[in-house]
Amino acid sequence: MNARDLIVRPGHGVRLRDIDPRHTYDFSDKRDAREKLRRDVEKLTALQDLFAAAQSHALLMVLQGMDSSGKDGAIKHVMSGVNPQGVEVHSFRQPSSEELRHDFLWRTTRVLPERGRIGIFNRSYYEEVLVVRVHRELLEQEHVPGDGEAVWKHRYDDINAFERHLARNGVVVLKFFLHISKDEQRKRLLARLDDPAKTWKFSLGDVTEREHWDHYMTAYEEMLAATSTDWAPWYVVPSDRKWFTRVAVADILVAALQSLKLRYPTIDAKQRAALADIRTRLT
Repeated sequence: MNARDLIVRPGHGVRLRDIDPRHTYDFSDKRDAREKLRRDVEKLTALQDLFAAAQSHALLMVLQGMDSSGKDGAIKHVMSGVNPQGVEVHSFRQPSSEELRHDFLWRTTRVLPERGRIGIFNRSYYEEVLVVRVHRELLEQEHVPGDGEAVWKHRYDDINAFERHLARNGVVVLKFFLHISKDEQRKRLLARLDDPAKTWKFSLGDVTEREHWDHYMTAYEEMLAATSTDWAPWYVVPSDRKWFTRVAVADILVAALQSLKLRYPTIDAKQRAALADIRTRLT
């Protein structure tokens, strides 16, 4: 699999109907993908240790997608081998009254990962150009000044500037749109009703939002085209097959960490002398 095949090229439009949610690229079945995922999870274990030791970068993973697109499963399986102390996961649902009194980036900015750590946003500030755009009445609660239609372009501009600021300060931003078909979502929602182990995940709101499917697809297409940049590109990951979603996200994450070419910190002569003295005292 070539991750470049999944990237939304900056400055280009996006037609989600032309991207097959069932596409699995080089993988013929889940057995091949399972072995690739196992190897990548092992690589992530070592890379995360190095990443934490170097403390020169932070990494932010943004996961967006319709309900039941596999965001939780991707986090669970891809991050299964990493040290929990080095990862923070934040989910963003309906904003609180306090969050509504701040700018739309405030609630996510305050939980950004520090250097040496991986932060995962299960939904994110992008909800402000997706859910809020589909449900225009939510914008009134935010008391945003100015023209209601211009606010979307303004937010695209703000997001691009925000992510460029992060990149310039050593934050690697990886953004994944998990592209699921409407029919596959229907099957997964039904599975939640039929399986007692999954019923707790079911929400009537998930079904209600399906009624706005076409509006969401339009909002996603415009958002992806407007905010996929050289410093923070979007990856559109076909997600009708969960196993492909997970192996694709892991592959991109491993490649991003490897590209940093990190090394463990070195010590100077004074520190080496001190350690030599300690060794002598211990032996």
